[in-house]
Amino acid sequence: MIGIIGGSGLNNPDILANPQDQKAQGPYGDASSPLRFGTISGVPVVLLARHGREHTIPPSQVNYRANIKALSDAGCTHILATTAVGSLREEIAPGDLVIIDQFIDFTKQRKMSFHESFLPHTPVHASMPDPYDEGLRKLLIEECRALAYPFHEKGTVVTIEGPRFSTRAESFMFRAWGADIINMSIATETALANEANIPYAAVAMSTDYDCWRTGEEPVTWEAVLAVFNENAARVTGLLQRVIPKIS
Repeated sequence: MIGIIGGSGLNNPDILANPQDQKAQGPYGDASSPLRFGTISGVPVVLLARHGREHTIPPSQVNYRANIKALSDAGCTHILATTAVGSLREEIAPGDLVIIDQFIDFTKQRKMSFHESFLPHTPVHASMPDPYDEGLRKLLIEECRALAYPFHEKGTVVTIEGPRFSTRAESFMFRAWGADIINMSIATETALANEANIPYAAVAMSTDYDCWRTGEEPVTWEAVLAVFNENAARVTGLLQRVIPKIS
């Protein structure tokens, strides 16, 4: 079973054959949306909308633990995630895809672990030097190349709390830190998937230049969604090609 977490603009894509919904409840509460089970090219897939199918859940209020736990309980052996991001680099243009390889966590108020205590005394400190599965990343890169999509083979994402966008000072700071793209969800989700020992990879779509680039209008939600909607078919097409090749 392959899990897909759909982000902004991909909350409810019609890519599954024989879809069936099932409510997801567990020890961490309700997942963001019902799980949608189906197949892609005969491969069992389950789709979850990160922000709810109507995008009603702000990034800091997403129950990331419930989402990852629901996919784990559904039997997912791998997770592919999609996300809209702002670009912090001139060469990453709106519409470009980025196969993320590192994250910087700049969130402040989220539950980042399944472990709320170490009782009995068995501390768990997940190792996370390379948090994105290289096998999944390789497949995404190969298919982006085969489809001739504008894309970048790696990129460091900084995740901020949201729902506000960055100040100009923050945007320049994140660039100085070495971040290439910015969003409000991926670091949290990545950390939990790693803690759950589920191979995880994320494909990001650049929608804007945040607010660091002179001569550009500061980012707005309407602009983000417009670019993502214009290019969403690229992301769904990529997933449809990659999923049958996951083993």
